[in-house]
Amino acid sequence: MEELTIGTRVDHPRYGEGIISKDNITAYEIFFERGGKMEITKRNTDLTVISKNEDGPQSELSINKIEKILSYVLDKHGALNEVVPLGEKWEGGKMLLQPANPDLQAKEIPIETFFHKIVMLRDRLRVLEQNINSHKKLSDEEKVGLQQYITRIYGSLTTFNVLFSEKEYYFVGAKSK
Repeated sequence: MEELTIGTRVDHPRYGEGIISKDNITAYEIFFERGGKMEITKRNTDLTVISKNEDGPQSELSINKIEKILSYVLDKHGALNEVVPLGEKWEGGKMLLQPANPDLQAKEIPIETFFHKIVMLRDRLRVLEQNINSHKKLSDEEKVGLQQYITRIYGSLTTFNVLFSEKEYYFVGAKSK
């Protein structure tokens, strides 16, 4: 069922005609002729729209609005990780860390695990950049100075670009002039 606005007239087989008086996240509060004030879930299929209130006040927070707000907040704080494809030649592979001392045991790491950590590092650097750029107490000069350190970090990480399947995800440091 589509999202209805406050003031829309509806009909229910048991409670009769009613008017939506409140639009909550998952339910409508409706005043019915025969049932009084009732809360009906938005998924209820028994409601029939008699007349929409096109001009009435909209709900303050619809599910779509909440999803957009949550996505923004989670993205801002780095909780949403971008899906970044690993290069096909590495899928199912392992990374072997072999110590120089033959008496010590080598360490095997699934390449997907290592790749995931590299991507998380990149995402956290991006959040750090956003926090620096939006910081209210840092001067522009301080922001540029910190940004230069981050650019150098990206430059140090370009070695790992070989893991990515698409160039758009590569680490990029300072461009040489």
